[in-house]
Amino acid sequence: MRQFKSQAEAEAAGVYISKVKSYVKREGRLTKGQEKALEEHWPTMGIDYRDTPISLSELFGREAPVVVEIGFGMGKSLVEMAAASPEKDFIGIEVHRPGVGACLGDAGELGLTNLRVMEHDAVEVLKNMLPQESLSRLQLFFPDPWHKKRHHKRRIVQAEFVELIRTKLAIGGHLHMATDWEPYAQHMAEVANGNEGYTNTAPEGDYVPRPDYRPITKFETRGQKLGHGVWDLIYKRTS
Repeated sequence: MRQFKSQAEAEAAGVYISKVKSYVKREGRLTKGQEKALEEHWPTMGIDYRDTPISLSELFGREAPVVVEIGFGMGKSLVEMAAASPEKDFIGIEVHRPGVGACLGDAGELGLTNLRVMEHDAVEVLKNMLPQESLSRLQLFFPDPWHKKRHHKRRIVQAEFVELIRTKLAIGGHLHMATDWEPYAQHMAEVANGNEGYTNTAPEGDYVPRPDYRPITKFETRGQKLGHGVWDLIYKRTS
């Protein structure tokens, strides 16, 4: 098989090479409610992807701290956080369309004006759309841990990704990760501790107690009853 040194070289030869993404696309059937929510609320709360930076103050019509959550699932926790912190603006990024619809439906029922959602690859959004040093916090809660060792390279938490996030956080901004898989928590800590631009906010060790602003999910509650642990890691950008 012929080898190519770069994507451009392969394309020039007419050969397609698949790219590794930060997620696995999970298609699902929309309920009527989710479909209706997308139709009704996407024009006001949805953000279409583009490959140029956006103005967050223009997007929300004000100057306020901006929190981004990657992979919000069905959006229950994200909506709860936005409702509890009207002084902050929130952007949720999710590739699961039913989850986007569910989130919009819940946010619409509450009449939230400080929440926007995107249906796109988070890495591309971070690289191309979000301005440098524009975020007060980035949240990554319970990402796929890819348990098998041969799949660890698919984990979203890698050195390059953590560095990309750092450039989007304002000085003093926070990267907040949480997982219910201890080996992944250890991996998260190892990667983030290796970046000199962050300081771990834990007074001891690598982990912090769950902060009040992060709601406990039903999944998390069930896990706790079974004796499963959850690990929160919060890093502050220092440089």
